[in-house]
Amino acid sequence: MIHSPNWKQSNMLQQVSGQEASSLPYGSDSLREDLQIFLGSEIRLTELDDLTKVNPVTPATVLRCLQERYQVDIFYTNAGCTLVAVNPFKPVPYLYCPKLMRDYHLAPQLQKLKPHIFCVGEQTYRNVKSLLEPVNQSIIVSGESGAGKTWTSRCLMKFYATVANSSASQESHETVERIEKRVLDSNPVMEAFGNACTLRNSNSSRFGKYIQLQLNRAQQMTGASVQTYLLEKTRVAYQAPLERNFHIFYQITKGASSSERLEWHLPQGATFHWLPNSERTLEEDCFEVTRDAMLHLGIDHSTQNNIFKILSGLLHLGNIHFDDSEDESQVL
Repeated sequence: MIHSPNWKQSNMLQQVSGQEASSLPYGSDSLREDLQIFLGSEIRLTELDDLTKVNPVTPATVLRCLQERYQVDIFYTNAGCTLVAVNPFKPVPYLYCPKLMRDYHLAPQLQKLKPHIFCVGEQTYRNVKSLLEPVNQSIIVSGESGAGKTWTSRCLMKFYATVANSSASQESHETVERIEKRVLDSNPVMEAFGNACTLRNSNSSRFGKYIQLQLNRAQQMTGASVQTYLLEKTRVAYQAPLERNFHIFYQITKGASSSERLEWHLPQGATFHWLPNSERTLEEDCFEVTRDAMLHLGIDHSTQNNIFKILSGLLHLGNIHFDDSEDESQVL
C-alpha cells in the first residue's frame, strides 16, 4: 500500500543535511574538516550505492546521501550487508515489475546490479541453491511505522513465488501455482485482521509475523507457514484519537449484503463505539478481496460466515454500558 507523505520525516532530512559543519556536535577537528569538505564538495551522492563509501561516515553525511538519492527516485541503498529502503510515498510500478524480477534472478553477478529488495531476495535464494546441504536463510525486515515493511514483505513473497514458478517443471507447474496463490493470498487476510489505520500510516501492521517458505531440493516452492506474534489485541476495545480499529471490522460493516446484515445483526448506518472514523474510506476497506483470499486459503463460506458473526458480536459488545450500582450489596 502506498501512503501519503510523512512530512516530519522528510523535514528532518532537510534540517539535518542543511546544517553547517561547525554547528554539528563532533569533537574532532579533523572530522569537522572532513565533514565540511564532504558537504561542500561536488561528489555525486546519487552514484554512491553503498553508504560505507561515504567519507566521513556521520549521521549528517548518511542522511545527505539518502536525501540526494531520494530526490532522483533512487529508494534503495546498501549499507554493507544491509539494505536501506526509503518509502517513496508514491506508486513506482517499474520498480517491482516482473521484468525486473527476471533481471535480478538471471543476473550472472548480482553485485553489478543496483541495490534492490530483489537483490537481497535473489542472493538468499542462491545461498540455498548453492549449498549441498541446504541451510535456512532469513531476511529481517525492520523499521518504524510507515517505513514500508508490509510492502517489502509483499514484494519478497511475490519474488520468491515467481522465481520458484520459473524453475518448476511442467508436471509440478500447477502445484507451484496453487501454492503461489495461497502464499500471496495470505497477505490480504493478515492485513485485514492485523492492520489498522494510525496517525502515521493508513495500513499499519499491528502485529509481527514470521513467514517461512519451504523449498524442495529442486528449489521449487512446496509450502509456506505464517506465525504471528505481539498482536495488538487491545486495539479492538480501544483506539487512539483519529485512529481506527482493525480493517476487518470496517469491511464487514461496509461490504456485507442485505441478507448478511440481517443474519449478522449489522443494520445499515448503525453506530458502534469500537468503530471510530468509519466515515473515512480506505483502499483496505474492500471486503470482497478479503473474502476471496480466505476462500483460496481453504476457509469455506460457512466458516467465513461464523467468523464474521463473531466479529459482529464484538462490535455489539462494545455498545454495552455498565451502570454503577447504588447499592453494592444488591444482587444483580
